[in-house]
Amino acid sequence: MSRPDRPHDETLIALMRDDPAFAAELLSAALAEAQQPGGREALLTTLRCYAEAKGMSAIAQETGLSRESLYRALSARGNPTLKTLLAVLKALGLRLGVERSEKSAAAA
Repeated sequence: MSRPDRPHDETLIALMRDDPAFAAELLSAALAEAQQPGGREALLTTLRCYAEAKGMSAIAQETGLSRESLYRALSARGNPTLKTLLAVLKALGLRLGVERSEKSAAAA
């Protein structure tokens, strides 16, 4: 059980470290909500937390990017390139998926 004074990100990182399936589901949900207000920032923060759970140094080494570049790209105000995003996802053992939005599916 987490301490009540433990910061949110630290708790999230610990949960993701202990349960990669939870991390993948959380990232999937964040991706689905990325176009909502605040969604992009939430997605990047969630992705950064998972990278921290796996070890930012290891992710940096596997992607060929510096830790500083990763922290900048995955910050709430970051704007990672598609190349960076795909490299980070690959290093995390994940891949990007595409599905029809509910609005598109209802119109069809």
